[in-house]
Amino acid sequence: MRKGTCFLFTACVILSAACATNPVTGKRQMSLLSEAEELAIGQQQDVEIRREMGVYDDPELQRYVTNIGLDLARTSHRPNLPWTFTVVDNAAINAFALPGGYIYLTRGILAYLDDESELAGVLGHEIGHVTARHAAQAYTRQAQANLALTVLSIFVPSTRPFAEVGAGGLGVLFLRHDRDAELEADRLGVEYGSAAGWDPSGVPRFLATLARVDALSERGVPNWLSTHPAPGARVGQAEPVAGKFASANATRINRDQYQERIDGLVFGDNPKDGVVRGNVFLHPMLRIGLEFPDGWDVTNSPDAVLAQEPGTEHYMVLQEVEQPRLRQGFGGQAPSVGAGGQGGRSIADAAVEAMRKAGYTVVDGRMERINGLEAHVGLYRGTAKGTGKVLMRAVHIAMGRQMYVVAGFAPEADFDRVDRDLQPSLKSFRQLSADEASRVRPNRIDFYVVRQGDSWQSIAARQGKGIVNAATLAIMNDREVNVQPQPGDRIKIVVDGV
Repeated sequence: MRKGTCFLFTACVILSAACATNPVTGKRQMSLLSEAEELAIGQQQDVEIRREMGVYDDPELQRYVTNIGLDLARTSHRPNLPWTFTVVDNAAINAFALPGGYIYLTRGILAYLDDESELAGVLGHEIGHVTARHAAQAYTRQAQANLALTVLSIFVPSTRPFAEVGAGGLGVLFLRHDRDAELEADRLGVEYGSAAGWDPSGVPRFLATLARVDALSERGVPNWLSTHPAPGARVGQAEPVAGKFASANATRINRDQYQERIDGLVFGDNPKDGVVRGNVFLHPMLRIGLEFPDGWDVTNSPDAVLAQEPGTEHYMVLQEVEQPRLRQGFGGQAPSVGAGGQGGRSIADAAVEAMRKAGYTVVDGRMERINGLEAHVGLYRGTAKGTGKVLMRAVHIAMGRQMYVVAGFAPEADFDRVDRDLQPSLKSFRQLSADEASRVRPNRIDFYVVRQGDSWQSIAARQGKGIVNAATLAIMNDREVNVQPQPGDRIKIVVDGV
């Protein structure tokens, strides 16, 4: 009995010591993180974020975002935090915050903002997560599960989820917001933006853009966002809040100033990670190129390039494979991969072994030369997660000291038809010349004045050369997909850098 009483007393002391006043609400709440600990965590993880994601190389843009952020922070409930604002070199449409006042925007999100009031809304939202101590609250909820605290406050769904960052070596965990925290951050974004002089309607306007992005994405919201309110639902709740904070002193929109700052912004993939141009993938660092079937959606990730025929379960994938030790192979010539020699394996052996390890059985296979490169072309049968039983045609290719696999697969009943489209693409893999690789430049944001007779479709095809589709172009310009631009409108477009 005494032991139990002592345990209860000790627990009460710990809980009492762990209570803190929320700067936004003024209420006492349970918290296992002090402000000093928040600052220490933010400082430590900031180093990791910068190393893994990279800082976008545009000092003027960085200063512009920082100045707006600091104006907002001064109106917040925690103006004395050592606030920092950073644009990271990531194509995802996202923004996030670390405890202690570290705020990040991806360059990807900037392309979808239409003016400065929307930028202020995004920054204000992330500032709100910090001032309301949502990181500390989330950590406290998860502490007994022994989870490490990391980046909190993911703002929007991304077509390329930030979970990839963790897989890339950050070693961090994205803690989820609950619905109340996310809506509170929306409200605080409106409050801070209007107090600093920006039009508060920027928040619901950009939430509407996010809702269109979400609707366009077939991949949907990442699992770690499943408890967050969808952007569309948040628009209806943010609009009356924006109306409440509207005033004659909160009218700044600054569309022209904002668009001047993002003119030339890198859009999509960075060449160091490979770039997608329509249905073509080019990687100047690895010096490889591949052409996917026309009309397929192509997604470049750190580990692989994936393509899907819209509305189907037909896929292609390109990825580097673990380097085998290869011996003399097809045609009597030794491949340039590995050390060769008597103890090595042929490309065919390496390909079959890799596929068997992946759970696929061999139907047939043969050696070929594809654009001057030695390759094994195989047909395999197996089961793909989420698709079921499939047939897969996979090409394992040796190039220099590397080995790549290009594979296409579909349900068995569909495969013969799909294979007619797959084979030319699988055999389009090639090595880029040094000159061609040196000429690959990132896609960038440019501006275009709409002419009579223009449509999103014609502008995307003609001025944008098909880099982004018509729906994406409309969403980037804060428009409904079914509402065409008007002559004289100045709109954002995406142009290639080659």
